[in-house]
Amino acid sequence: MHTYPDSGNFNDEGLVNTQGTICVLVAFFLCFLFLSKGVLAGPLEPFGEVPFPPGNPHSLEKADLGKKLFFDRRLSGDGSMSCSSCHNPAKAFTDGQDISFSYPATKNWRNAPTLLNAVFYQSLFHDGRAETLEEQALFPIRSPFEMNRNFDFMEEVLRSVPEYVDAFRNVFGGEITRERVAMALASFERTLFSRNVPLHRFLKGEKEALSAEALKGLGIFEGKGSCIRCHNGSILSDNGFHALEVPENPKYRDEPGVAATRRLFAREYGYGEYRTLKEDPGRFLITQQKQDWKAFRTPTLLEIAKTAPYMHNGVFKTLDEVIDFIDRGGGMGNRELHPLGLSKEEKGYLKAFLVEALSGDEIIVQKPEIP
Repeated sequence: MHTYPDSGNFNDEGLVNTQGTICVLVAFFLCFLFLSKGVLAGPLEPFGEVPFPPGNPHSLEKADLGKKLFFDRRLSGDGSMSCSSCHNPAKAFTDGQDISFSYPATKNWRNAPTLLNAVFYQSLFHDGRAETLEEQALFPIRSPFEMNRNFDFMEEVLRSVPEYVDAFRNVFGGEITRERVAMALASFERTLFSRNVPLHRFLKGEKEALSAEALKGLGIFEGKGSCIRCHNGSILSDNGFHALEVPENPKYRDEPGVAATRRLFAREYGYGEYRTLKEDPGRFLITQQKQDWKAFRTPTLLEIAKTAPYMHNGVFKTLDEVIDFIDRGGGMGNRELHPLGLSKEEKGYLKAFLVEALSGDEIIVQKPEIP
């Protein structure tokens, strides 16, 4: 059982004391209803320009510095891990694990999402707690169950490397700081986006870009499957959060190390019942809003064929399992999905679309020489 913080009592008196206010409330309800049914879902579209924030303009030198830091194990407490440990270029910038690799003698509790196309997200992590790649970059470095590095010590360690001292002075015009480390990492990560995606080519008018099977799958994706309701735009994500009642991964639900991490995270975000927590509350820990209980960010579907296992806890090992889950209408009690009744043939077409149409060219990133 779980309980939610008291959200206060609403006084109905005065809320509906005029006809005009009633109309506003009715209009709001209808708008919500239309959104929940996907009536206003956005279209699929190819990439636009890569967004670079004014406070961290892009440069090749900065991205190159960020690439070196991305692979540098000095960013972890005992020198055993780097950013690439959980975001391996050879595995589409994931680690291929149900739940992510963790700092020695600890356990993580969530799956490592791909960094490919993260530049187009409006928030980062499964729960959306970071709004920028700069902010995101610092979370795993200081996390006790990820890289476990004290920021002050990290700065001093990097300042002991002459090549880094010179590079930061050339790129930023100053010394090494945690903020500039994050800016460099983010600059590198903004270069990691899909290229030559068949769906994008199709949307630009290249009708031969999709096979007959993938084209039928696109029809199901936009029609009977209603996938486009949440998976739209250039990365096929509405950047929203949805509670689909994804089942807990039985392999880890009662694993002591995972349970300890789950409790620690919930405690840090002020959840009063963290000691007895048996499931992942999702975005609720960030917003403290009841509707966000077990809600997670809509992931990009680009490169999905390369990023198994799936969901925030890796509970589904294959795309077939994911399609079956969605076809059933999600997990019991969720209000986001309804059973689709897809045939075996329709599921095959949908999978063909996901695999063929959404996989771009292989992105090869060679490990740089670390100073």
